[in-house]
Amino acid sequence: MWSTIFSRFTFWLALGGIAAAILFMRQANVAEPMPEVPFPAPKKPMEHAIAASGLVEAFGENVSIGVPVSALVVGVKVKVWDRVKTGDVLLQLDDRELLARRGVEKARIAELEAAVARVEEQLKRLQSVTDSGAVSREVVATKSADLRVVQAEKASAEAAVAQTDILLGRLSVTAPRDGTILQVDVRAGEFVQAGAADPPIILGDLDYYQVRADIDEQLAPQVKEGVPAVGYLKGDTSHPLPLEFVRIEPFVIPKVSLTGASNERVDTRVLQVIYRIKSGPGVTLYPGQQMDLYLGKVTLVPSLE
Repeated sequence: MWSTIFSRFTFWLALGGIAAAILFMRQANVAEPMPEVPFPAPKKPMEHAIAASGLVEAFGENVSIGVPVSALVVGVKVKVWDRVKTGDVLLQLDDRELLARRGVEKARIAELEAAVARVEEQLKRLQSVTDSGAVSREVVATKSADLRVVQAEKASAEAAVAQTDILLGRLSVTAPRDGTILQVDVRAGEFVQAGAADPPIILGDLDYYQVRADIDEQLAPQVKEGVPAVGYLKGDTSHPLPLEFVRIEPFVIPKVSLTGASNERVDTRVLQVIYRIKSGPGVTLYPGQQMDLYLGKVTLVPSLE
């Protein structure tokens, strides 16, 4: 009797385990629902438009301000969003060594000025002697040569001071043109390297913006001079931005801003097309933003969602 009860119990227990395993496997195989896209991708304004990726730049391109020599920064004269004019000082580098050298060179000039005055006086006295037996012509000629030597040394010292002044002027890094400070990546007390990959200051003209579009080299033959385009900022498909053609860069270059697509190779080459854009109503642009572009005869509509 007990053996019969135990057999039935184990049978139902095994059956329940099988049912639980089947239920677990079915739940495990249920696919997670795809998350909703936070914003829809822009749609082509026309069927045969050429798609491209672009980068917003300050009009006339961003200017990476460099330093002429590797030196210590003693003063940063600007901050982000400051508007500057051509010639305004942006950075002041350490100039103590050159100031000390200029002091020595000026002292040398004063010394040579005294030497020139002394030799001129000696030559004048020799030339005032009328007795040819008392002063020979050779003595007068030698003294004249001495005067030319010290005068040349004085001119060389003055040229050295002028050279030092030029080097001192280079330590005051100035704006090469009018614009707005886009980035300041240096502080007083830091050491900057000449020719560094990351510039200490970036300058640009924010009155207008330009977009640098990368066209795959396979589509480059379809791009013609003056081709119109429309652009969309990443994440904003409701504001089409009309673009004004500026120029085609005639040199095809390797692509540097990769999108991460699986079919994209690092040896992809692109033709760059420059478009001009002005910030539209309700649209704020920043240099460095990415943009989706469509090139071709497009018709703008309020929304292309």
